[in-house]
Amino acid sequence: MNKLLIVNVIAMILMLWGIEASILASFASPETRRGGTVIVADIARKCPCPKAPIATSGDNVYIAWPTNRTGNDEVLFRASTDGGGTFADKINLSNSTNAESQDVEIAAEGDNVIVTWWERNQTAEEPMARLSSDNGATFGPVLKLATNGTIGQAAAE
Repeated sequence: MNKLLIVNVIAMILMLWGIEASILASFASPETRRGGTVIVADIARKCPCPKAPIATSGDNVYIAWPTNRTGNDEVLFRASTDGGGTFADKINLSNSTNAESQDVEIAAEGDNVIVTWWERNQTAEEPMARLSSDNGATFGPVLKLATNGTIGQAAAE
């Protein structure tokens, strides 16, 4: 995996959020700058901006992020199978109408991708997850992780 490509993908995402390159550079210490390229891990620790967690496995790049474009926090996801050269259409993983979907995390190994987040409303905070075994092309049902017993499909809303 080309690390410069990953840096460029993340920089493009941050710029879509309106964060200028000069502001990105201001978050990095001098020892993390390499020929004008800022190391992303240093930015992530210091940046007060929203987070878009990223995971890689081989040439696959996976990105998940929170959005509030509809007035309700949702978890969106995109996958690339060519090292970040192109990305498939975005997928809304949470699709929740009665809770805010927040604090998204992502992990990947081989063909498997796991995305987790918290569903929050006035009366509850529940951890959720969705799993993919085909490089993020499709995902199984929303899993309510706090439910006792065998984890199964979350109730339809």
